[in-house]
Amino acid sequence: MAILPLALALSAPPVAAQDDAMTAIAIPDQPTAIPLGTGTLPGATAGESWHMQYGSRFARNVVEATLTPFLPDPAKASGAAVIVAPGGGFRTLSMDNEGWDVARALAERGVAAFVLKYRLNQTPAELEVFANWRPEPRPASATPPSPEEAWAQMVANMAPQLADSQAAFALVRARAAEWGVDPDRIGMIGFSAGARLAMSTQEAVADARPAFLGNIYGPMNAQNVSADAPPLFIALAVDDPLFPNTGFGLVESWRDAGRPVEFHYYEQGGHGFGMYDKTTTSTGWFEAFTAWLRMHGFIAREG
Repeated sequence: MAILPLALALSAPPVAAQDDAMTAIAIPDQPTAIPLGTGTLPGATAGESWHMQYGSRFARNVVEATLTPFLPDPAKASGAAVIVAPGGGFRTLSMDNEGWDVARALAERGVAAFVLKYRLNQTPAELEVFANWRPEPRPASATPPSPEEAWAQMVANMAPQLADSQAAFALVRARAAEWGVDPDRIGMIGFSAGARLAMSTQEAVADARPAFLGNIYGPMNAQNVSADAPPLFIALAVDDPLFPNTGFGLVESWRDAGRPVEFHYYEQGGHGFGMYDKTTTSTGWFEAFTAWLRMHGFIAREG
């Protein structure tokens, strides 16, 4: 796979997107954000900071997780809910394009949405340094790990994020009556690294158990699929620079287990298209996703 500049690799925008330069901004007010109580990121030395890029806001060095509710008008609420996990390579979070904008659009369609600002791996505190920074590569192992060993290592590396995801599900279920949510109809959608978190949540966190899953330009590797795995929606672009020629193991895993899966493979869109307004058909992923939710009964049919 070609190595991309860090800014592109973390959450690549539309080709014709706005300015790709990172500009520091103040941490925006988030008056409805609810602390998840999972603690401060162990070993953190850099505090949370934000920047603008591609016309969107990004969070970095998140050390304490929060969950922000976006609730629908009670007149159109379906009772379904979804945890929204933005992407950014576990180093940033695309809070507008893959978080708040998604949640607002879901709430407009009657789905209660909760944006998970999960804890992130530490990066240089100075934005100018971060813009050109690359983490140290992990040393190559003489003996490739077994699939079981690789999975265990991945889960260990994601321990803070998985704890945040687990706490998000617990909070929504605890306040389900207050928020008009059916505790058995809470799903999760993730973008890029957030999609990895969503897929790992359903496999590694027993008491989360999403009612449905959305994997938007996330990893496509095969996964263990239980007999009661939730319905899965996948959207990916052919020209995604992060997942070229990786096959469709994830789709095949769900299909082979006899579980519901829908896969949209767009000719163009790159990586990180999210809610950006583009001329490519990948922009249609959100309408396809909500139509899929409607097909499965998570959104009431119109008329």
